[in-house]
Amino acid sequence: MPFQLFYVLLQAKIRNMLQKYPSVLLENTVNEFAKLPGVGRKSALRLALHSLKRTTDEIDLFAQTLISFRNDICFCRVCHNICDADICNICSDQTRDASIVCVVENIREVMAIENTGQFRGLYHVLGGIISPMDGVGPSDLEIESLVERVDKGTVKEVILALSTTMEGDTTNFYIYRKLSAFDLKISVIARGVAVGDEIEYADEITLGRSILNRVNFSDTLKLD
Repeated sequence: MPFQLFYVLLQAKIRNMLQKYPSVLLENTVNEFAKLPGVGRKSALRLALHSLKRTTDEIDLFAQTLISFRNDICFCRVCHNICDADICNICSDQTRDASIVCVVENIREVMAIENTGQFRGLYHVLGGIISPMDGVGPSDLEIESLVERVDKGTVKEVILALSTTMEGDTTNFYIYRKLSAFDLKISVIARGVAVGDEIEYADEITLGRSILNRVNFSDTLKLD
């Protein structure tokens, strides 16, 4: 790291450490907002001060909504998507093709693919991807429950729609090996999503085409 950049970052860190607040309550609120992803201390301060402009009823509603979301949210017992009941709206939709299951990392990918309007099958949310550097192994993911779904015999195709990163490709290959004994098609989204990209950040047209133009996973192994 260049010395000038290091010096600037060090100064910023020192300013944050030395920053004084007129109220301990304000400081505590800023500290909590700053724990949110993508929220720095300046943004956290703006959010904290903005909350003072809201009425007590509005703040109570905001707080209660967060508490209810955290305490009452459910996970679909079929696909592990978040929902308000035992089974999510997608899995309970009789108009969808239950023979096709799209494997994704988390809820954000489900939302991204649904927004394309190009997929009418079901999903399976892994809850992450294999990443030894982060201490995430196959047993930490919903892979065995995917094998159990396939073992029931109703699934005819599994689409691997994970991010095109090293961790995503590793997870794809692991799942492929786990499912290779079953009589089903295992496909992977087309590389319209650039290598190294996260699925949730792909535009809807590109992601939709990647789903429609999916290829057999075994063919990608031959190419490599």
